[in-house]
Amino acid sequence: MVSGSRPTDNAFLGSLTGGSLEPTYGGALSFMRRRYTRELDGVDLVVWGVPFDTAVSNRPGARFGPAAIRRASAIFDGDPQFPFGIDPFATLKVVDYGDCSFDYGRPAETPRLIETEASAILASGAQLFTLGGDHFVTYPLLKAHVARHGPLALVQFDAHQDTWPDDGGRIDHGSFVGRAVREGLIDPAASVQIGVRTHAPEDCGIEILDGRAIDSIGVEGIVKAVRTRVGSRKAYLTFDIDCLDPAFAPGTGTPVSGGMSSREALAILHGLSGIDFVGGDVMEVSPPYDHADITAIAAATVAMTYIGILATKRGAQPASRRK
Repeated sequence: MVSGSRPTDNAFLGSLTGGSLEPTYGGALSFMRRRYTRELDGVDLVVWGVPFDTAVSNRPGARFGPAAIRRASAIFDGDPQFPFGIDPFATLKVVDYGDCSFDYGRPAETPRLIETEASAILASGAQLFTLGGDHFVTYPLLKAHVARHGPLALVQFDAHQDTWPDDGGRIDHGSFVGRAVREGLIDPAASVQIGVRTHAPEDCGIEILDGRAIDSIGVEGIVKAVRTRVGSRKAYLTFDIDCLDPAFAPGTGTPVSGGMSSREALAILHGLSGIDFVGGDVMEVSPPYDHADITAIAAATVAMTYIGILATKRGAQPASRRK
């Protein structure tokens, strides 16, 4: 490196710890400039992409979601992360694992491939946060997490319940939650859906805090209800970006008016920091319908917030409080 120059390409050349200082507009675009690697010894959290959108019922394009979220995330690294006031990478070793490999011409094989690769990542002892992809991707991810942790509580931000009928053989982003309940992957009595603004034939016993809850009980009321519902159970977070109103997330496959603002949703997510999350994802970002990276930035912020929650849980403190 030339003396006095700013470092670049932290995704390939940087340390596993600490934020990078390279320009937001240049360099290799991993998620928040984390090292691209599949060496997982000592790694705390893996960020992974699954560019799959064959299961959509409306607009496609979520296969481009992981790349867009990585690109949008570049604006965050190098500064203390709001609202935590910390560099999470001073506490957590986080890597970008790249994307899942599958043959687009054999979609029936894709669920097994996602599950197998996710299971291999989890076997390292690292947590996994996945960038989608359409929401069906969460189903094989749940299978991999349940194999390691046992049945989980599901905390789902979404405009849809995703509990439409499924005979067990569908590859469909609108039925995976009901299928997960029937297969015992998630405990509906400890699970909750936030922001729902559509109707499905059944709720599968999952508590629904619909799109009007933000008006009736507010952020604090939703946080309290979710924490009460989940309790001390291990939980999985899945955030369908269409939980947000289309004004804040136009780039998605099945937008529904009347949703939360990004500020409200992120405030709720931050308020769930005491929940024992063992993994998570953000899904349904469709860049062809996005404008100025609005949706991708929101999704990257969801992922960053999850990392901040995990870092705080591991003891990270704002710089002013460090000794």
